[in-house]
Amino acid sequence: MGMSKAEFNFTTPISREEALKFHPMTLAFIGDAVQSLYARTRISLSSSSKTGVLHKEVTKVVKAVAQARVAEVLLPEFDEVEADVFRRARNCQIQTSAKHADRSEYRRASGFEAVLGFHYITGNNERLFYILEKCFEENK
Repeated sequence: MGMSKAEFNFTTPISREEALKFHPMTLAFIGDAVQSLYARTRISLSSSSKTGVLHKEVTKVVKAVAQARVAEVLLPEFDEVEADVFRRARNCQIQTSAKHADRSEYRRASGFEAVLGFHYITGNNERLFYILEKCFEENK
């Protein structure tokens, strides 16, 4: 009953140019939802555990500290556009903070989520799934 990738695509992709016009925190908002849905789907389809256990597994991957760690690993691999999206979101003035992350981790996590959101709305599923899978590899 295992699954290596969750296939989903709810949007008609928009151009990279159009996606870059979005506010970086809007991209992060979308990216957060994409990662959460991906992690919940992947973990749920590979386990018969109760939802409380599933939730604990999901939060290992979808939390600011884990996202910041993966961002640091992936940063050298980012192309110029990904690095720009990441930097713009990381540098935004953020009013809230994560419970278990310091401010710099939270900012890097926002940058990471923005990159996910960017790839999702542009329909770059191959790169999106690569990054999403890195989260699981890095947070085992």
